[in-house]
Amino acid sequence: MLTPLRSIHVMAAVITDARGRILLARRTEGRDLAGRWEFPGGKQEPGESPEDALVRELREELGIEARVGDHVISVPQQYPDKRLCLEVRHLTGWTGTPRGHEGQALAWVAPDKLMRYDMPPADRPVVAALMQPDRYLVTPEPEDAGRWLAALERALAAGIRRVQIRVRSLSGDAWRTLATQAVARCREAGAEVLLNGDIALAQELQVGVHLRASQLGDLSARPLPAGLPVAASCHVAADLRQAEALGCDFAVVGSVYPTLSHPGGEPLGWPGFAGLREGVSLPIYAIGGMTPADLLQARRHGAQGIAAIRGLWEG
Repeated sequence: MLTPLRSIHVMAAVITDARGRILLARRTEGRDLAGRWEFPGGKQEPGESPEDALVRELREELGIEARVGDHVISVPQQYPDKRLCLEVRHLTGWTGTPRGHEGQALAWVAPDKLMRYDMPPADRPVVAALMQPDRYLVTPEPEDAGRWLAALERALAAGIRRVQIRVRSLSGDAWRTLATQAVARCREAGAEVLLNGDIALAQELQVGVHLRASQLGDLSARPLPAGLPVAASCHVAADLRQAEALGCDFAVVGSVYPTLSHPGGEPLGWPGFAGLREGVSLPIYAIGGMTPADLLQARRHGAQGIAAIRGLWEG
């Protein structure tokens, strides 16, 4: 009979200085994952509230008195010897000067350089939550190209900054023409754009590709160079492991809720989503019946945010 893994709840803080830099601490020798950089914090003790635990840990580790603010993300992560949930909060402020009171090195890092630091698996989704869009629009099938492009423009005007162009009903020149027009709209709005499944056209247009789950097993390497985003649709743990092995930048997992597009499918629910989340360090969007009202719930289960068609698209 297998012994259940111990469960640990860890609190961490996003501490930002007047220049917008974020504080990282380096794990000291003798600890798990020694030498890696992480968001400062520590374990919640029995009887402590999450806020009290974070205040205490920052006092002990950094010598500051913190005021705990909004939730950023909670990342469930399974390690060989434990199950960890990393709950990350913003600080609304603090007093004192942060110093490594436990011998740990500290670094103030510009947000766009955070990904250069070697981090534990649970900390990497935190960087994505801070830096990348929390909504990922998946386009519906176009009944009329003009109205479809106008609806895409409205979504971009409403703040969508990551788009998957997913059109299964067109092929050949019709698909190429619509994709080219959609990419132009996204670029004008400053939005990241990925084409569903079409690696060759993505290379030609110099945009990202969103891999279907059925494509993952056929690939042995990342299909696009660094700088062009690669994402994947994943339904089971093996999909996620393959997406991570290929070097995908993020994944989409679902269906979390029952959906009209998969009426017979068994939804994951949030516990099922979190169970898949804990096996990889990729940023992951939750999909399946999602609307912006689900964003907080998604972040509390380790999601980067939500991916949706109907919930983010106005026809």
